[in-house]
Amino acid sequence: MYSLSEIDGIVQKSLANTDLKGEPAELYDPMEYMVAIGGKRIRPRLCLTVYNLFSDNIPQEVIYPALALEIFHEFTLVHDDIMDKAELRRNQPTVCRKWGGNVAILSGDVMFIKAYQLLSECDPAKLPSLLSLFSETAAKVCEGQQYDMNYGDLPFITMEDYINMIGLKTGVLIACAAKMGVLLAGPAFSGLADSLYRFGYLLGITFQITDDYLDCFGDVSSFGKKIGGDIAENKKSWLLVESMRISDASLRKRLTESMAISDEKEKIAAMQRFYVDSGVKTGAERAIEKYYGKAIEVLEGTPLDSGQRARMTEFAKAITYRIR
Repeated sequence: MYSLSEIDGIVQKSLANTDLKGEPAELYDPMEYMVAIGGKRIRPRLCLTVYNLFSDNIPQEVIYPALALEIFHEFTLVHDDIMDKAELRRNQPTVCRKWGGNVAILSGDVMFIKAYQLLSECDPAKLPSLLSLFSETAAKVCEGQQYDMNYGDLPFITMEDYINMIGLKTGVLIACAAKMGVLLAGPAFSGLADSLYRFGYLLGITFQITDDYLDCFGDVSSFGKKIGGDIAENKKSWLLVESMRISDASLRKRLTESMAISDEKEKIAAMQRFYVDSGVKTGAERAIEKYYGKAIEVLEGTPLDSGQRARMTEFAKAITYRIR
């Protein structure tokens, strides 16, 4: 098997060699820009890591669908930044800030189309199953984004609401990446598809809670986005949803007052103190451990051998215990 760093190298090199140019330049330059400013490349890396469990070679017809996952993910980020009016992505100006909202919408649309073009470069015999999985996943991601926007207008949501939302917005695409790796490996391994989908889904939940945690308690130079962005927008992050869930009358009063602070820096500092004092910060750390543990439990229940399970555990640890 390739090491995780070798697989990362394959993804990075393949993305760098993918032709994203076109005219008019304003339409295609943002796509090149989004790929060039980096990213964790979790989805294509997971797809190839799973595929590599069953095959020592990673041919180009397998790399293309993995890249489709990344380009689709980039599309969702471009449109997400438009909706959030975000200024930074990976510590660089967002596409909507750099080119404007109209260009960002159109360029995001081209990314979506490019993802399907890359997917179609797979083994023709495997294309129907991949198209079905990918299209279903794409619709679910959009559903998750709509729930995210809907919840922004509500004074309160439950933790069940939150987990369902991030499961759609984040979990299903990571799950898709894992299952796609199995489908690309061939029908001999299809019995593992559902289990590795579940593993990826739980890993996606873990990833998003970690992302919410780092948005509040990370380091801006490592995290790549403004710290406290979720707080500034009163976004329904895991930390805010949990705060609403656990707060008694006195805590609710402090929470409401902290959220109402008009000065952004003061508001972020006040909410950070609230999360620490109320135990929500510690609760988030425990939730990350909980969902990571559930993902590993799924692995333990598969017929993968010890070496294969160790590789997937290594991958899970790398994206769970991260600083960005």
